[in-house]
Amino acid sequence: MTAPLFDSHCHLDFEHFVDDFDDVVTRAKAAGIVMLATIGSGGDVATAEGAVRIAHANADFMVATVGIHPHDAKAADDAVMVEMERLVQDPIVRAVGEVGLDFHYDHSPREIQRELFRTFIALAKKVKKPITVHTRNAAEETLSILREENARDVGGIIHCFSENPAFAKAALDMGFVSSFSGIVTFKNAIDIRESARVQPLDAILVETDAPFLAPVPFRGKRNEPAYVAKTAAVIAELRGISYEAICEATTANAKRVYACG
Repeated sequence: MTAPLFDSHCHLDFEHFVDDFDDVVTRAKAAGIVMLATIGSGGDVATAEGAVRIAHANADFMVATVGIHPHDAKAADDAVMVEMERLVQDPIVRAVGEVGLDFHYDHSPREIQRELFRTFIALAKKVKKPITVHTRNAAEETLSILREENARDVGGIIHCFSENPAFAKAALDMGFVSSFSGIVTFKNAIDIRESARVQPLDAILVETDAPFLAPVPFRGKRNEPAYVAKTAAVIAELRGISYEAICEATTANAKRVYACG
């Protein structure tokens, strides 16, 4: 029997999956995935609504999140935020996100990103749901905002972990577990691999971020939830534990964070 897995972060509402959505789900289940979180975060309400709709249609297998990606922070006007607050209260929405800071591309002005991040933390606290955090080239400022806004009140997930063990520990001290993507299978991702090795077993998740960041040996191809098994296998190897053990732990952790069983 295939060990159970939870893909804690993927984007199944994206156009990359329009032509073979059912096949993608079938392959995911065959790989052992028992649950996944589809992430509704874009520059408009339609993205969030799409994730919620897909999750409802597959409620025995999916949960959703809603938020606005930092790339699209400049698009978050008052009307959009009203709709976000409505959507985040849907019972199938288990977290707010992905939200955060991305100072690598700076597709939205940094001050707008900061302001929106704080707004979404406040919303998460209002609805008492965890936060899925995107952070890139903004490690210290991400931690500072989480501290200043008392995000520990709800905790959440550092999605697509790309920092170092010290960051992981600082985040965990505020109740944020770390979710590792296919990047951990890249040999040159030294800090990320070390973080996956030393992170407490009860504070580690796995994800695909599909359709992005496919793990070795699929690197460069479209990613999909079934491939999270490759990521889990590498983490098990790094930690010197069995594949079954890492699957059991990461699945239990994701179910706890997303409050689904």
